[in-house]
Amino acid sequence: MILPSSFEPLWEAPSQASTGGLWFVFHRGSLLIAGDKREPRIPQADSSDALPVPITDLRFVGMLDGSCCWTGRTAVSEAPDGYAFEGVRGLFNRLSDELLAVAGRAVQIIEFDRTHHYCGVCATPTAVHEGGRSRKCPNCGETSYPRVAPAMMVLIKRDTRFGRELLLARSPRFPGNMYSALAGFVEPSEAIEDCIHREAFEEVGVRIGNVRYHGSQAWPFPHSLMIAYVADYESGEIVCQEGEIEDARWFTLEDLPQLPHRLSIARRLINATIAEVAPDHPALEV
Repeated sequence: MILPSSFEPLWEAPSQASTGGLWFVFHRGSLLIAGDKREPRIPQADSSDALPVPITDLRFVGMLDGSCCWTGRTAVSEAPDGYAFEGVRGLFNRLSDELLAVAGRAVQIIEFDRTHHYCGVCATPTAVHEGGRSRKCPNCGETSYPRVAPAMMVLIKRDTRFGRELLLARSPRFPGNMYSALAGFVEPSEAIEDCIHREAFEEVGVRIGNVRYHGSQAWPFPHSLMIAYVADYESGEIVCQEGEIEDARWFTLEDLPQLPHRLSIARRLINATIAEVAPDHPALEV
């Protein structure tokens, strides 16, 4: 999810800012929303005291169109009347892209606080440091910053006499019958280019070349940075990695499967690769 240009990511509220605004309140990773399920809203309030549930770990997220955005956690598990708790993924297509992106930043901030309340070196309770950008141990001085896990994504293509074909794979964790580009986390001391070649061979048994950078996207599930590439097929027959890949195959542009959500970099990567040879393809209309 990409933060909108109207959003200013800040760690501390400006001195002239009010304590009111939009409130991204979480309970165990689920976001508190107002309104009905078809048209959910992010709660707005003049202060945290005016929210329908008590919150802790209050943190500033940034400014959206001049409005303050705050986040915090609540121990309340049952939402009051007129409210509900929902996972951020489940709000795709129901909450605006802009609010979803800010919610993604908020959930990463609150998850960092939750997992770093205690020092990983000496187990002393930590304190917010540098305006919230980090947490520092008052005993040993260990400072922790929000974790970002780099992950590569690669879309493998080949051009045949039948037209362009895309190698798409399905993880057992995917919803419905969705297929996507290959993806995997970068290992310690591994260059991302080496990760791309390794994952392509491990997951589907093929060799690739002409690897080209496409773009990147923060993906807050829970704290990934997806770095996307497109590559040309060179050799090998598809062999799915057991436990990781349920199915993988070559798809023509005329027979594409269910594709990832439009907000994902996977869909943007697939669409861009389709558009090179079929700018009027119906998949590009989402």
